[in-house]
Amino acid sequence: MPNILTLRSSDANFKTDLAKLLAFETVTDDSLVATVNDIIADVRARGDAAVLELTQKFDKHPATTMSELFISADALKVAFDALNDEVKAALNLAAERIFAFHQHQVETGFRFTDSLGNMLGQKVTPLDSVGIYVPGGLASYPSSVLMNAIPAKVAGVSNITMVVPAPNGELNPLVLAAAHLAGVNTVITIGGAQAVAALAYGTDSIRAVDKITGPGNKYVAAAKRAVFGQVGIDMIAGPSEVLVYAEGQAADNADWLAMDLLSQAEHDTVAQAIFVTTCENQLNAVQAAIDKALEKLPKADIARTALANRGALILVKDRTEGLAVVNQVAPEHLELSLDNPEEVLDDIRHAGAIFMGRHTPEAIGDYCAGSNHVLPTSGTARFSSPLGVYDFTKKSSLIYCTEQGSKPLAKTADILAVEENLDAHALSARFRHA
Repeated sequence: MPNILTLRSSDANFKTDLAKLLAFETVTDDSLVATVNDIIADVRARGDAAVLELTQKFDKHPATTMSELFISADALKVAFDALNDEVKAALNLAAERIFAFHQHQVETGFRFTDSLGNMLGQKVTPLDSVGIYVPGGLASYPSSVLMNAIPAKVAGVSNITMVVPAPNGELNPLVLAAAHLAGVNTVITIGGAQAVAALAYGTDSIRAVDKITGPGNKYVAAAKRAVFGQVGIDMIAGPSEVLVYAEGQAADNADWLAMDLLSQAEHDTVAQAIFVTTCENQLNAVQAAIDKALEKLPKADIARTALANRGALILVKDRTEGLAVVNQVAPEHLELSLDNPEEVLDDIRHAGAIFMGRHTPEAIGDYCAGSNHVLPTSGTARFSSPLGVYDFTKKSSLIYCTEQGSKPLAKTADILAVEENLDAHALSARFRHA
């Protein structure tokens, strides 16, 4: 039986205890940051040699040359063709749905003519090159390949480089199959901070990219933070999170709710699973269902530790309190196990993805709903969005003034530049209106 924290909003220390539960940071440890900075400096200084040595050291990869770390396009196709029909169909369906969803995010820019006859607008341009990081090894995630590569393809990115660690040289063939299906251009079996550094700064054999996306461990997260500015990044991803909100309806199934919580807890010993309810009977039923499910769950030890470390069962007085907790947590995944989830949608301010109703488990979003599963964690849903096509484009403002339309704007610019003591600015504008 896991030792899951139980909180009640009526407790005197509720706010303090909830704040402690949510206090989690993955990449501020001084020794971790120092290690990552040393790795990045090594890769910048020695390039391929450093990448190869670090891959041999940390991943125990048997490669003796950089070329052995690259996976050919033919090998990707062979992996895809070798899938059994059921798995191939599932992968194809997931890819089709992800593609269809992200096509709705495509932006085409805009233009308009103002009252002075000048044209203003915005031009949307895909990034030239991106790097996608995919967690590796035999327990790796082909879904992450699709979620990162397909939006980049939809955006029009011409070069996608995928890095994926292969401990002891072993790699899940489904990851390679997904890379083929998603149209990844280059696959390199490297990981960790050295992979992030190689993508950011380039080496003799690895092309530098404009942006790095995708989740990884704490070393990857710290490295992405360190190279930001040299390249763009999607986000600093922390451990997986889910918050399930319910209100004790008789139709609620405690076994379903428990398994939805465990589906995140089994990811990692520091994953977070929180259950919020207005009904004490339901809270107790979910607790009992968790205990029962852990008796048979293959990754029970991981899930049990995660629940003890960062899990919680929270009893609130009413919906108002419950939704306040939801917004304070700002969860990566939010499940609304309600008869009419639309009723509360306008009150949800902060969540990476919102799964509405009892028949929409978070697991569907992980694989095949079509929406992206790369989501803001650790409360960053307060200001961040899921990975999307917009992450793989950039915008340029367009300004085109006519001779007559320029004059009144130049006069205004002249006046404001003088007030800011920028003489060249003022004169530049004055030439156009004088």
